[in-house]
Amino acid sequence: MTQGTGGGGRSSGGKSGGQRLKTVSLRTARKRTTAQQRWLSRQLNDPYVAAAQREGWRSRAAFKLIELDERFHLIKPGMRIVDLGAAPGGWSQVAVKRGAGEVVGVDLLPVDPVSGATIIQGDFNDPDLPDRLRELLGGPADLVLSDMAPNTTGHAATDHLRIIALAELALHFATEILAEGGGFVAKVFQGGSERDMLVPMKQAFASVRHAKPPASRKESSELYVVATGFRGRRSGE
Repeated sequence: MTQGTGGGGRSSGGKSGGQRLKTVSLRTARKRTTAQQRWLSRQLNDPYVAAAQREGWRSRAAFKLIELDERFHLIKPGMRIVDLGAAPGGWSQVAVKRGAGEVVGVDLLPVDPVSGATIIQGDFNDPDLPDRLRELLGGPADLVLSDMAPNTTGHAATDHLRIIALAELALHFATEILAEGGGFVAKVFQGGSERDMLVPMKQAFASVRHAKPPASRKESSELYVVATGFRGRRSGE
């Protein structure tokens, strides 16, 4: 499973700090496919990649959370935060550096330690995990973040359904662990079926909004759904 990242602190937002970045061209290597060549060229010429390296973030995706936080004021001092799909750790970095009190990252993949955060290698669908996280956090979570994305097939409709299914699982998890008034952020793809997810979200949260942060590549169909004001679990659930 390919999963997302985080980061923190006041940032340049991926801008090049007033300096114009040179475009880097590549000589075609015999062993590289055309797709690999395009990816490498894009990475070398991406100002967010350069800014992440310069500022110490583990990936360019850290700027997505930074930009979402600057718009929606999601992370507040002392918060308890869960970062689903934490690898390589950038979103956990953001949460820590923006003042969260307790941060726990969860991922199927191993993640290098993140200063100020606890990292768990495991499946967030494990039925025992919510109780374990409450213990680590010292109580229910105030914010659940998910930058998870499934392995893609290249078939747009199939990939869309897969990421929506993953986001729905993350939503269910969030409702199991969030404190009343808490928030939830998850990656989705544009494509229509994400609307089905909005019905239970609007029932569970006071506010549900979509956003495409500037750090999200223009050619990408990814969006983020931002839900705040968790109403709490209903009796009998």
